[in-house]
Amino acid sequence: MRTEASKTIKLAVPIIIGELAQMGLHIIDTAMVGAISYKQLAAAALVVNAMNIPFVLGIGMTISVSQMVSMAHGRKDPKAVSHYLFNGFLLCTLTALVISLTLVSGRHLLADMGQDPEVVVLATPFMKLMGFSIIPMLLFMTLKQFTDGLEFTRTAMILSVAGMPINILLNWLLIYGNWGFPRMELNGAGLATLITRSLMFLVLALIILRHKTFRQYIEVRKSEWKLRGKTMRELLHIGVPSSLQIGMEAGAFAVSGILIGTISSVAQAAHQIALSCAAFTFMVSMGLAQAGSIRVSNAFGQSNWPKISRIGKSTLLTAFAYGIFCAIGFAVFRNQLPRVFNDNPEVLAMASLLLLFAAVFQISDSTQAIGAGLLRGVKDVKAPTLLIGVAYWIVGLPIGYLLAFHFNGGAPGMWLGLITGLTLTSIFLVRRFLRLSKTHEEKAVKASVV
Repeated sequence: MRTEASKTIKLAVPIIIGELAQMGLHIIDTAMVGAISYKQLAAAALVVNAMNIPFVLGIGMTISVSQMVSMAHGRKDPKAVSHYLFNGFLLCTLTALVISLTLVSGRHLLADMGQDPEVVVLATPFMKLMGFSIIPMLLFMTLKQFTDGLEFTRTAMILSVAGMPINILLNWLLIYGNWGFPRMELNGAGLATLITRSLMFLVLALIILRHKTFRQYIEVRKSEWKLRGKTMRELLHIGVPSSLQIGMEAGAFAVSGILIGTISSVAQAAHQIALSCAAFTFMVSMGLAQAGSIRVSNAFGQSNWPKISRIGKSTLLTAFAYGIFCAIGFAVFRNQLPRVFNDNPEVLAMASLLLLFAAVFQISDSTQAIGAGLLRGVKDVKAPTLLIGVAYWIVGLPIGYLLAFHFNGGAPGMWLGLITGLTLTSIFLVRRFLRLSKTHEEKAVKASVV
C-alpha cells in the first residue's frame, strides 16, 4: 500500500502544483481586485459563480482525453494515443467555442439574478472578457490532459507556475493603471487573465508539436489524425458523465453563491473568500484524484484489478489524511486567512465563520474527489453521475435553501447544505469503488486459480 501511495503521490505532485498555480491565479485576482473595494470583489464573485457551471462542464469534457490516452498508453499503443489526442482536441475545441459564445452573449442576464445593481454594472463587461478567456483555457486543459495521461505531468506544471508572475504583472499594470497603462480595475483583471491563458496554451501546443518526448505521437499524424465517429462516442462516453459530475458539484456551489448574493453583498464577498480558500485546498485533492485516475486507467487497460484495488485504497487513505490536515488548518487560521482578501470588518467576521464550515467538509471533499476519479479510471461513470446528482441537488441544496431562507440561517445555513451534499457524495462514491474493486479482484483471483 505504501509503495502504491508513494507512486501516486509522485505522479500527483506536478499535477497538484499546476492546479494550485491555476487556483493561485484566481486567488491573486480576487485579492488584487478586493483591495479596490468589496463591491469589485462581489462583482468578481458573481461572474465566477455564473460561469462556473459551464466552465467545469468543459473541464469535464477534457478529462476524457487523459482517460483514453492513459488506457491506450497502458496497452502500449502510440498510434491510438495520437488518434485520441486529435479527436479529443477537436471535441474540446468545439465545446470551448460553444461555452464561450454562450457566456459572452448571455452576460446581460446577470441583471436578472437579483443582485446588487452596482455589482451587476461592474460584473457585465468583466464577464465578457472572462468568457473569451475560456477558449484558450480549455484548449490548454485539453493538451494538459494529454500530457498527464502519458504521465508527463511536469510539462503543464511548469507552464502553470510560469503563468503566475506574468498574470501578477499584467494585473498590476491593468487593474491599477501603473507605468502609464489605463486603470481598468476589474476589467483589467479579466484582460490579464485572457492574455495569460492564451500564452500558456500557445506555448504548450508548441512543446507538444516540436519536443522529442512527444515525437512518436506527432509523426503518425497522417494516418491517425482523422475524425472518427466511434472515437468521438468513446470520448463522449467518458466526457459527458464527467462533465455532469463536476458540473453538478460546481453548480451546487455556484447556485449557493448566487443565492447568498441575494442576502447581501457582504455575505457574497465573505462566501467568495471562504470558497476561494476551500477551492485552493481542493486542488490538492483534485491532483490526487487525477493521478489515481490515470494510474487506475492504465491498470484498467491491462485488466489488472488487484493493482487497481491497491492503487484505489492507498489513494483514499492519502486523501483522508490530507482532509484532516486541511480541517485543522482552516480551524486554526480562520481569522487570519480572510485578511488576505479584504479588510471590511463585516466581511472578515462572516468569512471567518464560514471557514469553520469549510473545515468540517475537508475530509468528505477530498475523499469524494478521489472516489469519482477512481471510478472514471475504470470507466464507471453513469451510476456515479446519478449518485452525485441525488447527493447535491435532491438533498444538499434543498436543505441549504431551507436553512438559509426559511429558518433564517443565512450564508451559514447554505453551507450546512453543502456539507450534507459533500458527505453523501463521499459515502456513495467510495463505497461503490470499494465494492466494484472487491468484486473484480475476487473474480481475478478465482480465474488465476482455475
